[in-house]
Amino acid sequence: MSPDGEIHLGIGDEGEAVADVQRRLAELGFSSGMDPEGSFREGTRAAVEAFQYRRGLRVDGACAHQTWSALVEAGRRLGDRFLYRRTPMLRGDDVAELQQRLSALGFDTGRVDGIFGDLTSAALGDFQRNAGVPVDGIAGAATVSALLRFGTRHDGSELVAAVRDRELLRQAPRTLAGRRVAVGEEGGLDAPVGAVRRLLVSLGARVTTHHHPDGSIQAAEANAAGAEVYVGIRLGTERGCSAAYYEGYRYSSPGGSRLAELLHVALAGTLALPDRGARGMAVPLLRETRMPAVLCDVSPASALVERSSTVARAVVDSLAEWVDSAWD
Repeated sequence: MSPDGEIHLGIGDEGEAVADVQRRLAELGFSSGMDPEGSFREGTRAAVEAFQYRRGLRVDGACAHQTWSALVEAGRRLGDRFLYRRTPMLRGDDVAELQQRLSALGFDTGRVDGIFGDLTSAALGDFQRNAGVPVDGIAGAATVSALLRFGTRHDGSELVAAVRDRELLRQAPRTLAGRRVAVGEEGGLDAPVGAVRRLLVSLGARVTTHHHPDGSIQAAEANAAGAEVYVGIRLGTERGCSAAYYEGYRYSSPGGSRLAELLHVALAGTLALPDRGARGMAVPLLRETRMPAVLCDVSPASALVERSSTVARAVVDSLAEWVDSAWD
C-alpha cells in the first residue's frame, strides 16, 4: 500500500491493506482489540480514532490518505534513513526528532513540523560545522551520533523555534493596516470569506483569499503570498464554534494558540452557538503554513451563510485584538 495511492479503509473492509494498518497501529501502541487480522471492524476503527486524536487529525475512524501518511510518518525513527533536503521534502517523526534536537541546542530549524525544508537543512549544516563532522547537509550515521552525544530531545530545553516565534510576535506592528492576512475556505463559503476580506481591506490590511478543498494547496498559496497570519473558515460537523491551531512534536504555535482562543469565543458569542473551544491539531493546512494559522469550524451552515457580516465582524475584531496583544 502506497501513501501516494488512493486509499480509504473503513468498517467492513478486508485484506492485506487492512492488516498492514493494524500492524502499524499495534507497533505504535494502538490495539485493534479482537478484530481478526485483515478485518476492519469496531476494534480497528477505535484504534484508528485514538491514533487520529493523538496525532491531531480529524477523527472519523477511517484510514484515508491523510491518516495513512501519518501512520507511515509515525513509524520513522532517527537514524533509520538518511535525512536531507530533497523534493518532495522528506517527512516523518525522524525528521521531527532531528528538528527537536537541533532546536533544543539553539539551531533554528523553523517550526518543528516533521518536514525537512530549507531551514532544517541550514540548521543541520550549522550543527555539523560546530560539531566537527563533514558539512554535507545529510543526517547520516556520523551526524546522528554526534547529535545524540549532546543530549536527548526530552531534556526540557526550550525549542529555539518557540523563542523565535514569540520574538516575531513582539516585534510585529500593533495594527491591521499593512498586515498581510490570508483568509481561506474549503468550498461553498465564498460569502463569509468575502465579507471578512472586505472588512479587512477597509482597515488597510493586504488580503489574499484561498478557495480549495486541499489544505496543502491553501498552505502553499498562503506561504507564497507571504501571509503573516491565516484564518480558515469551514463548516463543522457539530453544532457550535471551535478553532484549531498548529500543535505537534513538542511544539505549539504561540500566535496560533492565542488567535484560536480569541476566535472561538468571539464566534460562539456573536452567533449564540455552543462554544466548543480551541485545540491544537496537525492537519496539513496548520502544519504546512509558515505563519500563525487558525481553522474555525462553525455549524450549522446557516450561521455562516445567512450571517456572513456577523461572522466577518467577529473574525476581524478577533484579529484586531490579536495584533494588539501583549506578547511579553
